[in-house]
Amino acid sequence: MAQKDGQNYAPRAANAQPVCQKGDFRFSVVGLTHGHIYGMTQNLLDAGGEVVGVFDPDPAKVEKFRQAFPAVQSADCEERILDDAGIQMIATADIPAFRGPLGLRVLGAGKHFFTDKAPFTTLKQLAEARRKVEQTGLLWAVCYTERLQSEAAGYAEQLIASGAIGRVVQVIGLGPHRVNAPTREPYFFKIEEYGGILCDVGSHQVEQFLFFAGCKDAEVVHSKVANFHHPDHPGLEDFGDANLLGDNGASNYFRVDWLTPEGLSTWGDGRTFILGTEGYIELRKYVDVAREATADHVYWVDAEGEHYFNAAGQVGFPYFGRLILDVLSGTRNAMPQEHAFKAAELALQAQAHAIRVK
Repeated sequence: MAQKDGQNYAPRAANAQPVCQKGDFRFSVVGLTHGHIYGMTQNLLDAGGEVVGVFDPDPAKVEKFRQAFPAVQSADCEERILDDAGIQMIATADIPAFRGPLGLRVLGAGKHFFTDKAPFTTLKQLAEARRKVEQTGLLWAVCYTERLQSEAAGYAEQLIASGAIGRVVQVIGLGPHRVNAPTREPYFFKIEEYGGILCDVGSHQVEQFLFFAGCKDAEVVHSKVANFHHPDHPGLEDFGDANLLGDNGASNYFRVDWLTPEGLSTWGDGRTFILGTEGYIELRKYVDVAREATADHVYWVDAEGEHYFNAAGQVGFPYFGRLILDVLSGTRNAMPQEHAFKAAELALQAQAHAIRVK
């Protein structure tokens, strides 16, 4: 993984342990447009899964995927994978606008679905997904990587659960990304295909807020979007922000952008600030600027003093093992289904009601 290439960001937990026996959990992949599929696949493998099949209409993408995962067999069409009775789940990182319709076909074939964020680009797609999940009882899982594949975020979860900072009353999320425009797929510049910046990368931030603040719902108070720096790509939104108010009184501000300068050592200086009634936490997820070009830095202050912890290699990505066990056992411990859908819903609402700054 190139350190400056966020579209192929695929972190791997160093201390993953299988949660099942070989062959117990078999999955396949359909749609290789975004590089996140490599991290999704690898972390499922590390948790004990077995990837058996792959399909994408682009043979070059399939060949590249098979080089990374030599045991996987390529399929000549999507239906070949949908009809395979030996797999329990299908994973995707297809074009965002295509993920919702694919999920309907996957659940219709009797399989669980695991999609990269953003899972939907319209509220209509979300409504259809909710109905399909209710009809089938199958799982529509979403990989919100900026929490689920961040050991700093995992350590913050532990601190909050321990009561270190009291009740969480505000979450601030900063999600800058490097644009790398020449290497991007065509969909990246078509708003009808990626859904807009708040729908896409903003969904990470909404999910983190709901999780860390313990909200089941929230209201979008204000949002705005802009294209400040890419006039050659009028379909790209390179800036967006939003304010949310949770159903338990917690508040959220987040900012996402495609304005990362070339001098940064990584693809984006993602940070999260969590304010509690008895302390606060700052996550420097991917870099500690001008100090450490490494990830997973956690700073917090509580009643006992000022603290620092490097969570890299210490926490892992437990979500993937929990997801496998949810499929095998019928539980919903990795992420409640409505939580995954609510994060997408609020991001879509923020996008739909955003003021467009000229």
